[in-house]
Amino acid sequence: MTAALELQGIDQHYGYVRALDGIDIAVRPGEVLGLLGDNGAGKSSLLKVMSGAHQPTNGTILVHGTPHRFSGPSDATHAGIQMVYQDLALVDAQDIATNLTIGREILRRGPLGWLGFVDHKAQRKRAATELERLGVRTAPVTRPVEMLSGGQRQVVALARAATRVTGEHHGVLLLDEPTAALGYEQTRQVQALIRRMAADGVACVLVTHDLPLATGVCDRIAVLNRGRKVADVPTSDTNGDELVGWITGARPSMYT
Repeated sequence: MTAALELQGIDQHYGYVRALDGIDIAVRPGEVLGLLGDNGAGKSSLLKVMSGAHQPTNGTILVHGTPHRFSGPSDATHAGIQMVYQDLALVDAQDIATNLTIGREILRRGPLGWLGFVDHKAQRKRAATELERLGVRTAPVTRPVEMLSGGQRQVVALARAATRVTGEHHGVLLLDEPTAALGYEQTRQVQALIRRMAADGVACVLVTHDLPLATGVCDRIAVLNRGRKVADVPTSDTNGDELVGWITGARPSMYT
């Protein structure tokens, strides 16, 4: 199966600092790839390359087998890659429906549409349909985001990204610490949504420090240490002790 997103020989230099050193990594449609590593391991730099926020110093990026060169996040978005950041980037004063449809608003018919007036009723209907398809039942789509719990806000951010990466050509979803500020039940909500998206054919890359989350939701886990990939294994073939060893450097790299 052709990888949904593949990085080959990715180097990232910031002056004399080498943040990424020859990274080869891929994620297939319907797969959840966990990306682990200590602070400074290169996880954030790799996500920025994947999302188009940074251009690699060297290397090749392929989306569904086709080489791409991202000059910015909009290029990655057009290629079917969506990033969900830790701050979620939601508009608190607006309702769920508006947040889900930002950037793809439904305009009213006729002259009002030509003037840019939004059809809020149609947007609420589409938002409800998309949430139902994803199996998300957080709150009425008319509820302002500022009235939601942390877990509900995270689910809305994930759902907004999911609506942009599902369809005929399954996209790639990049998740940066999606459960960092959540409790147990809220984390389970997010975990279930990630698995539903993967079952729908979406390729997911999950950056997290939460080992139970990684082993519970990921099909495969890659570990970075000081800018190099030191492990890339099916989750079923490893355990917490091995992962901690690769993260800390106590366990030798698989590639040396």
